[in-house]
Amino acid sequence: MLIIIGLILAFVLVLIFSNRRTRNCRWREDRAQDVGGARYYRCMACGGEAFTTNGKPPLDCQRKPSEM
Repeated sequence: MLIIIGLILAFVLVLIFSNRRTRNCRWREDRAQDVGGARYYRCMACGGEAFTTNGKPPLDCQRKPSEM
């Protein structure tokens, strides 16, 4: 019984803390494309491209609206 409660709790926490805007995106960094202090990222799922200055992958999907 305790295992079932733990699994349900884990599922609820994943739903709460997952970022729905980038759930399907798989960002990959390509340092050869960096410009100045901005890092280049390309999404392997949707093909979106983005630069960030904080060194972390983008928080939003960069897919073009026509592709959605």
